[in-house]
Amino acid sequence: MSAVRLQRLTFARRWWGLLAVAMLPLLLLGAFGPARPPLPDSLAMPLFIAALLSMFVGLPLFRRFKLALIACARALGTPDEAGAWAALARAQRNGLIGALGPAWIAALGRLADLHGVAVLLLVLASATIAVLYRLPRQLG
Repeated sequence: MSAVRLQRLTFARRWWGLLAVAMLPLLLLGAFGPARPPLPDSLAMPLFIAALLSMFVGLPLFRRFKLALIACARALGTPDEAGAWAALARAQRNGLIGALGPAWIAALGRLADLHGVAVLLLVLASATIAVLYRLPRQLG
């Protein structure tokens, strides 16, 4: 198996793992959460707005990921390849953490009785942004 293929598998595993970590709080709150929300209902709307605003945190992170992706594509087959893969892994991890923020804030919003539709929209937004951090097929 080639080095590029091994790296692609590692990146795919990391991507799925971080996506699972993003959804874990919602699943745990759904299964084991309190019967009554412990936070006041008045926090639901501010948490929703904070989750919407947290989507913009990913803009500079995606730019860094894109630049690291271009640098990695240029470094394939050169002595700098290992460093380029490491930089790309850091950029992907940081970007995914930023992209999955709305889902985590939505989980916190469930404790303030944030409605299910709003939570679903935030989770779908996080998943959609996370898709941008997958490696393109053209790499390698």
